[in-house]
Amino acid sequence: MEDHIRIFDTTLRDGEQSPGCSMNRAEKLRMARQLEHLRVDVIEAGFPVASRGDFEAVQDIAGAIRNCTVAALARAVKSDIDCAYEAIRQAARPRIHTFIATSDIHLAHKLHKTRDQVLQDAVEAVRYARSLCEDVEFSCEDASRSDITFICRIVEAAIEVGATVVNLPDTVGYAIPTEYAAMFRSVRREVPNIGRAVLSTHCHNDLGLAVANSLAAVEAGARQVECTVNGIGERAGNAALEEVVMAIATRREQFGVMTGVQSEEIFRSSHLLSSLTGMLVQRNKAIVGANAFAHEAGIHQDGVLKSAITYEIMTPQSVGIRQNTLVLGKHSGRHAIKQRFRELGFDLQPDEVERAYREFCALADQKKEVYDEELIALLDGSVNHVDEYYHLDGLHVSTGTAVKPTATVELRRGENRYVDSAIGDGPVDAAYRAIERITGVIGKLTEYSLKSVSLGHDTIGEAFVRVDFDGTLFNGRAASTDIVTGSVLAYLGALNRAMAARRSRTGDPATPITLVASASGGGT
Repeated sequence: MEDHIRIFDTTLRDGEQSPGCSMNRAEKLRMARQLEHLRVDVIEAGFPVASRGDFEAVQDIAGAIRNCTVAALARAVKSDIDCAYEAIRQAARPRIHTFIATSDIHLAHKLHKTRDQVLQDAVEAVRYARSLCEDVEFSCEDASRSDITFICRIVEAAIEVGATVVNLPDTVGYAIPTEYAAMFRSVRREVPNIGRAVLSTHCHNDLGLAVANSLAAVEAGARQVECTVNGIGERAGNAALEEVVMAIATRREQFGVMTGVQSEEIFRSSHLLSSLTGMLVQRNKAIVGANAFAHEAGIHQDGVLKSAITYEIMTPQSVGIRQNTLVLGKHSGRHAIKQRFRELGFDLQPDEVERAYREFCALADQKKEVYDEELIALLDGSVNHVDEYYHLDGLHVSTGTAVKPTATVELRRGENRYVDSAIGDGPVDAAYRAIERITGVIGKLTEYSLKSVSLGHDTIGEAFVRVDFDGTLFNGRAASTDIVTGSVLAYLGALNRAMAARRSRTGDPATPITLVASASGGGT
């Protein structure tokens, strides 16, 4: 029988540490439920001691997820471990994941401890964690730059006091596949009690080798791979879950292992994460990018038409990508919309169906045919909504080659309506300045992008913004046939998220947000 590779998803912990990728509690829970549908083995839900919000999000996930292990991260410190266990204690399968650095670089410059002191800290942490929880993972931070003799000592000691999983991470993305695999082989050979624990790999992508290193570790005996959807994570990111899973599935004869992941849920998971974080997937991204199954060269097209296996090593359907995308028109009803979303993998609640239907009707009045991609983009706005402190009631812009761009914006907050105008470098910039004049809240626009959702001159455009409010980045995303309207709605989405975050911290969304800088759109 083939060995089973556990897929340990750290999208909600390591992945969320990617700048601008933070999610609120509801969004984290929604992503966790999708990871459960994806059938990952372990969901690392967060780092509970980091903040009250992180603790509560981990607690929510632990209470909701029944079919996956739910892990919480903790430093090798008793208070961290207590906090982690309190957050996951209601999980069907809880795991405490504790770690300490083992490289001489970290010992000298970060911990200011000797190897013997670090060994003692690790033993005490694992022993204490095991007294609370049956499943304990121990990680040697910066293992790939650590002395192999010390790695073997600390791994043996951690297993002896109760570690069930031992992780040897390439924390800074420094390793290359041959040397990373050699570390795993050395540990398997030199640690006498290694058979009592599962070896795990956790790789970062600083040199673009995270997936290659992870697969090399699998060949060297690792039986858990730690990864993230879309490869998001600190710096250059983590090993991409979809690439690891499909490499193992496609080259099963090479690896002799298998995962339990439901691969047909990969594309849906990727898109959901992208919509929640605003971290868009590049078109040429392996497995889930828009070009992953596109063939433009004539010889490739001819080959694929004759037999897909000539140029496709996996099918689009195997990762949940549909080939038939043309769907509905303005005469379609609620039932048809609900059924189409179900076919796309979204089981909507009645209120979500109603919101999505209203958005669909507005779009269908403007264009003849609505595509699957456009339906999903509409869903991002109607279901992934945030509390609307400010709602767009009206927008008028005036621009041209000989005209100073001007925008008049009408916003509603509760029963009150506010109207103001501004000029700017472009129509979007002018609209953002008008919003600033109305709200008194000035953010720094750090990222702005537009993309076409489907094909054709009447396609909807999807706007994405990342705005710095009071030193914290908030994302906004919106789809519209009018790119200025979409840009304004995206900015309001970011502003409303900032207001919601303010309410969660102070209890009063009206508490002023620090004025950071101008939200100038640079002529967009």
